[in-house]
Order: sequence, then structure tokens, then C-alpha cells
Amino acid sequence: MAKRHEDYSCGTGCPVEASLEIIGAKWKGGTIFHLLNGELRFSELRRRMPNVTQRILAKALRELEADGIIARRVYPTVPPQVGYRLTEEGEKLRPMVLGLAQWGRDRLGTRQPAAESGGPELVAAE
Repeated sequence: MAKRHEDYSCGTGCPVEASLEIIGAKWKGGTIFHLLNGELRFSELRRRMPNVTQRILAKALRELEADGIIARRVYPTVPPQVGYRLTEEGEKLRPMVLGLAQWGRDRLGTRQPAAESGGPELVAAE
């Protein structure tokens, strides 16, 4: 895993800060959320997150890949297509991401089914 800082010995909040440094950018959480159901191609991620620009999504995907959260697969097609999926390390984020999604829905008063949002079903994290 790529580290942006060498030292996180800044106190008890540092594990949270280290985690948010990897997944906390605006579009990274949504990207991880949409990949919980399996591999998606770049264009499908763009459709599910219509407000992100191509440049910003590509940057978020590169950073998540560099941090070992997602894996990139290039399909030998013309033109080439690329798919993204969570790695084993990325799968460890599932309960947290689902919890954040549920908290966000509760906070916003949104009772939108997951199928309509393009995301996974929300299940209780154990």
C-alpha cells in the first residue's frame, strides 16, 4: 500500500486520518460503493456518478489502485476497455461503506432503494 506520509504518530486520531487519506476524497467513497457489487467498466462508473468529470474519476481510480483498494483490468478489445473491481483489501471496506451509505440515507431522510441508486443492497454490518 502506498503511503502518502511516512509517520502517523500524531495521536489517537491518526488511524482514522490515515484511512480517510486513502478513501476520503469526494469521489472515492462513491466509487468503492458502486464496486461493491462487482467489476464495472469506466463508462458504467461514469453513468452511476454523473456529476464526476472523466478527469477526476480517472484520478480517483488511479489513486485507489495505487493504494491497493481496487484492481484494474484491461480487456483486449478495440478500442480497449478497462474494468475495475475491489481487491481483497478493498473488500475489507464493505461494512464501513455500507454503514456510511445507511447513515447518509438516514441523515438525508432518503429511503431510496439501493437498486435505484445503482448501489448494493444495504445490510446490517456485523
